[in-house]
Amino acid sequence: MISDRKATGRRPGYAVAAGVFAIGMAGTTLPTPLYGLYRQEIGFSELMVTVVFAVYALGVITVLLLAGNVSDDVGRRPVLFCALALSAASALCFIFEGGLPLLFLGRVLSGFAAGLFSGAATAAVLELAKPGQEAHAGFAATAANMGGLGCGPLLSGLLAQYAPWPLVLPFAVHLVLLAVAAVATWLLPETVRDPHRPHRLRPQRLRLPPEVRGVFTPSAVAAFAGFALLGLFTAVAPSFVGQTLGVTNLAVAGAVVFSVFLGSTAGQSLAGRIGVRKALPAGCLVLVTGLALVATSLAVTSLPVLVLGALCGGTGQGLAFRAGLTAVGRAAPAEHRGGTISAFFLVAYFGISLPVVGVGALTMELGLRGAGLTFAGCVIVLAVAVGLYVLRHPPAVDD
Repeated sequence: MISDRKATGRRPGYAVAAGVFAIGMAGTTLPTPLYGLYRQEIGFSELMVTVVFAVYALGVITVLLLAGNVSDDVGRRPVLFCALALSAASALCFIFEGGLPLLFLGRVLSGFAAGLFSGAATAAVLELAKPGQEAHAGFAATAANMGGLGCGPLLSGLLAQYAPWPLVLPFAVHLVLLAVAAVATWLLPETVRDPHRPHRLRPQRLRLPPEVRGVFTPSAVAAFAGFALLGLFTAVAPSFVGQTLGVTNLAVAGAVVFSVFLGSTAGQSLAGRIGVRKALPAGCLVLVTGLALVATSLAVTSLPVLVLGALCGGTGQGLAFRAGLTAVGRAAPAEHRGGTISAFFLVAYFGISLPVVGVGALTMELGLRGAGLTFAGCVIVLAVAVGLYVLRHPPAVDD
């Protein structure tokens, strides 16, 4: 069962848990601006870049499928410690990388960590909120997720461009941050009452409680469309910036990726003001506008238009993402909240992986520009369909 206790006295609260969440997620996008360097060092195609990225998403999906609700039983803190350890192991793989095998292993371990963080850290942030802080905690949870993902490429791009050891220093810095996060996690109060370890370790199936089924489908499909845009930027946007626009500065590539997550964080802030019912369809509409701008930037090879599309599309993704997560989190009973949130992230991460691999395959035939235009058109159609659906069937939740 989930404890009704909130953080009291001087024990760290939801803000500290959100900081741990952000540090963990930052590690998952650290390699994004560095793929060009890895291509020079190891030698592989653009398709392999998207496969390496998809391996990360496969790790996330595997954990969400097999252990997405484990924190409901064993507690939030043990799962967070496990996720931090996996993040550290991933960083070590990149530090000692000598070819594709360790690159793949590092991405898989990073995916495992992200899968554990997604459910357990989100639930911990929400449950550590004191009465009256629920709305702030909801924003903190989603902002920590997207903000952490955005800070990863920004940090690694800056270090790789302006500091020595571009393929080592970003991950060494992240190891230090993970140590800080481990200390913070140790100080966090446990929010699961009577945590226990299962008698037998076995795969756990995600299940949707009846109370959540009415809001889950539109919320999760909107998240799928938004995460597809995030996948495009974190997998192939740096290649487009370097190869098509001729901008080889890694800090610029990291900043372009950061911009889509900055937009997402801004969208999440707006979602809390306009309410779930309006934020879901509005998010889809803004996402469509952003995708149209991204397509335009590909057609005319314009970096400013690409950044504008990233900010606009990210804002739409953030609106829909926070609205969907809020709706699902409110509808889920406390004893199944971790598993339900993990199921939501499972659908989202299918969006961040499958379309990106398709882009990589199309790149081999159509080039980066043609593949990007095709991708943008497909996701626009999906986002329009979801937006129309949620306009007609808004989630049955109280704003």
